[in-house]
This record gives sequence, structure tokens and C-alpha cells, in this order.
Amino acid sequence: MEDLDDLKPLRNMSEALKELAATLDSPTADVELAPFSRSCFLFLPLIRSWGIAFKFAELDFLGKVKDLAVASKSIGTLQAMVDGDIEANTVRKDTSHTKNLLRLTRGLDMIRVFFEQLLATEGNSIRDPAFKAYTQVFAPHHGWAVRKVVAAGTYALPTRAQMLKKLNEDEASARAPMQSFVDASAPVIQHIERLFHSRDLFHVLNYE
Repeated sequence: MEDLDDLKPLRNMSEALKELAATLDSPTADVELAPFSRSCFLFLPLIRSWGIAFKFAELDFLGKVKDLAVASKSIGTLQAMVDGDIEANTVRKDTSHTKNLLRLTRGLDMIRVFFEQLLATEGNSIRDPAFKAYTQVFAPHHGWAVRKVVAAGTYALPTRAQMLKKLNEDEASARAPMQSFVDASAPVIQHIERLFHSRDLFHVLNYE
């Protein structure tokens, strides 16, 4: 896997998503599992830049990425992976590949919203962009206790400047890769959501 200490994590993230989006050139196209898991692995420096308060999120995300990376050694595409879980009747299992895909996709969507908020706002705090992204994407699926922990954790987030410094960027240099990520992630998220909807999996999983 790629080196997490690479000098330009934001650019690596955006380039990986652009490559994934480029493969979705027809309604019947599918996302290959191996590059998807590699792309998700590249999100970790961003999560790590949020500090110790979100260490739990980093570890949880990493565990799910590793699961899909291992699965990619024998499974070619996201569709094949989901269909395999359906056939094996393992979709509902908390550790199923399909549930991990759902949660990673939410992570991808949260980062997309977070970047949208950062691009639309000024100031040195990232608390509001982060909390709005969490509220929109994850909060509807979390209980009160988890929402409370996350809300408290947002007060320990680094400043915008501190986060960008950890990512080897500044305000000016970060805008292009963040916008590129927003643009490229949308079709990938939409593709995965269509995959779940076509198999009525949001209902089966109770969208949790």
C-alpha cells in the first residue's frame, strides 16, 4: 500500500478519486475493488490530521479498508463483492464486506461534504465544517451517545491552518485538490448508492 507519509495527501486523494470516477463511463460500468480500497487507504492522513480526538475514527476506518483490501485479492468488483455477500447470506453480519463498504462510502461522503464546507467558508476553525459534515452523513445512523462523543470531539479539532500544515498544504494550494475531490467523489458515491438501491440493501441493512 501507498506510504501514508507521502508529501501531498490531498492531491493523492483527489487523483485516486478522479481515476475511479473515470472508470464509470457507462451505466453498466462497475468499480474495481482493489483501486477502491487503495483510494480509501489514502484518506487516512486527512483523518489523522484531525488529531487524537478522532483516533477512534482512524482505527475504525482502517479496519474496514483492510477488510476490503483482503477481499480484493479474490473479488474483482464492488458489485461482485456485494452479490457474493447476498448469495452467502452474510449481508446482515456486522463485519460483512457489504456493511464495511456502506460505512466507507459514508466516510467518503463525509469528507466530500467537509471539503465543500471548507471551500465555502472562511476563518481558521474547522469545527463547523466538520460537525455539519458529520450531522449530514453519519448522525442519522448513530445513537445519542455516539453523537455526543463526536460533538465533544469537534472542540478538540486542530485549526484550519494546523490541519493544512499537517497535510503539507496552505489555504491557496489546498483549494484545487479539495474541489477536485468533491467533483470526483460524487459519481463514485452515486454509483455505490445505486448498487445498494438496486438490491434493496438500504432496507435490508436498515441503513445503519
